[in-house]
Amino acid sequence: MKKMLWILLLLTSNMSFAQTSNALTKYGKVITAEGLKQKLSIIASAEMEGRETGTPGQKKAAAYIESEFKRMGLKPGNGQSYQQVYPVYQDILSEKKLVVNGKSFEWDKDFNFSLQGISNGNWNFTEVVFAGYGIVDPSKSVNDYENLEVKGKLVVVLDGGGSAPAAAAGGRGMFNNPASSFAKMRTAASKGAAGLLIISPDFPKKSPSETKGGMYLKANTGASFLSAAISPEVAANITPIVSTNKLTVADFKDIKKTNYPVDINITAKKVTENVESSNVIAVLPGTDKKEEYVMITGHYDHLGKRGDVIYYGADDDGSGTVSVMQIAEAFSVAAKKGKQPRRTIVFMTVSGEEKGLWGSEYYSEHPIFPLDQTTVDLNIDMVGRVDTERKTGDSLNYVYVIGHDKLSTDLPVINEAANKASSNITLDYMFDDPNDKNRIYYRSDHYNFAKKGVPVLFFYDGMLLADYHKPTDTIEKINFDLMQKRVLMIYYTACDMTQRDDMLKRDLKLNMPGR
Repeated sequence: MKKMLWILLLLTSNMSFAQTSNALTKYGKVITAEGLKQKLSIIASAEMEGRETGTPGQKKAAAYIESEFKRMGLKPGNGQSYQQVYPVYQDILSEKKLVVNGKSFEWDKDFNFSLQGISNGNWNFTEVVFAGYGIVDPSKSVNDYENLEVKGKLVVVLDGGGSAPAAAAGGRGMFNNPASSFAKMRTAASKGAAGLLIISPDFPKKSPSETKGGMYLKANTGASFLSAAISPEVAANITPIVSTNKLTVADFKDIKKTNYPVDINITAKKVTENVESSNVIAVLPGTDKKEEYVMITGHYDHLGKRGDVIYYGADDDGSGTVSVMQIAEAFSVAAKKGKQPRRTIVFMTVSGEEKGLWGSEYYSEHPIFPLDQTTVDLNIDMVGRVDTERKTGDSLNYVYVIGHDKLSTDLPVINEAANKASSNITLDYMFDDPNDKNRIYYRSDHYNFAKKGVPVLFFYDGMLLADYHKPTDTIEKINFDLMQKRVLMIYYTACDMTQRDDMLKRDLKLNMPGR
């Protein structure tokens, strides 16, 4: 009976599709492999420098997308602006000093500290507590803090684990291994220490330490715990060791664990800058249902540069970005021919996805168009490649669809009818499995709409290996013929959703185990 009902719904949807969408779907001919390639050749070019959020490359990409939306004749989506700017913060280390018993030491030759591991301040200590390797691991009967009082004091420890049993805690992960620097900092802080100096062999540094911190979305209050790495030469000025040879970390392993008098001054000054980022938004106004909205989204940011190496992000998500643009092109051509959509279409390319879905989160918390009047978000993130792990015969004729069985029972009926009327490719629902170990449903921008109750469909090629998040994600790897089929199908889906009499039902709960 359930199967018969499904077939009836699909037949009804096919009839509805033909009646409501035909006037727009013929403009799908605007979506060509050549058009997609032309736009992607710009988005994924070296000039865009990998489009990392908050960088000049990302802002170049935003300017290019805006210029294309203007050329198409689309209206700005944020009042008079095509961009929704949101704050992104970055810390810059402007001053760093280490003075021991009146002797100044050099940054990167003798000491450094991470921006995340230090706050603005000037610290003075008149003694330190040497705690060996700084390891506490009850499972191995190791406690380097035994009989030491470190509350409010500066602790000095050795890098690594030496011959202690805890050093052999392989496979336990960087954060859980008690011999890791992270665990040592956590242990010292839990015992009330004011800070931790780790004697490290990694001096002098072979390459300059970064004095610009990672970007973050929320205002940072800064770390209250002081942590730094120091060279053996610095340590020799703190502890009573005497040596005529070049010192190594191992030279300090037999020093008594106790308090040592010393005059230490550490200075760190940080400047926090708002480097800003933006979502690029354009709208095509609707007619009789213009107060209802269809969102078509993709993220235009990627991983940027690491030194001189560019992470081009052609598939992730240059492919989704230009898909949004090419769908916008098709709808704008239709509108110029007098075939406007009933609902307003919002074309939005967001930044910050690779940082943690920042741009879409910002939009969902500061929506320009009411989310309760937003009928759907069609999100496109990676549609240009063939999944290297897909071994079925339809590898050149498929797309993964995520979200089809969540929030609205209308979603699969409309999408499958649109697919049958257009590209007729395989719609694979594998990643909608609640037990999907990759948790794809939560890993792109549609999720911030879903959390607010907006029905979503996410279109994806499944590429998790091969060139994923590598500099080799380049335009020559894109299969534009397959990409064109996918984008055409999404266009047809959008056509139906813009034209139908009712908004999509919101008749399913978002119920994902383990979230």
